[in-house]
Amino acid sequence: MSDFQSRLSASLSEEDEAFLRRLDDEPGLFQQMGNAFQGKLKFWTAYAFVMSFIIFGLAIYCFVQLLGAESTRELILWATGVWCALLSVGLTKIWFWMRMNHLAMLREVKRIELLVSKGAAV
Repeated sequence: MSDFQSRLSASLSEEDEAFLRRLDDEPGLFQQMGNAFQGKLKFWTAYAFVMSFIIFGLAIYCFVQLLGAESTRELILWATGVWCALLSVGLTKIWFWMRMNHLAMLREVKRIELLVSKGAAV
């Protein structure tokens, strides 16, 4: 075993191995979504998830008001509200999917790190 492998093996903690065992199976979509609600960013993830539903409700409210608008000014304002709310929902969902992708990449990096430390061929 080389010096590099021994240092890497020593740096891997039991926590890393437990994390890797937990993520050893290839998770499905709903399991990946559930994993996004764990870790240091779990409160921000939950906040963004809830806010996306609230903002979507605001978009529906703005759309209903848009249908009942009587003046051109009201029509433009409510249409702008719908557009901004739907854009906010989309950007929040993109952040959530990026968070899921980050966790998938972390799982792969940990897997490779463990394989290298054990001297297995990658």
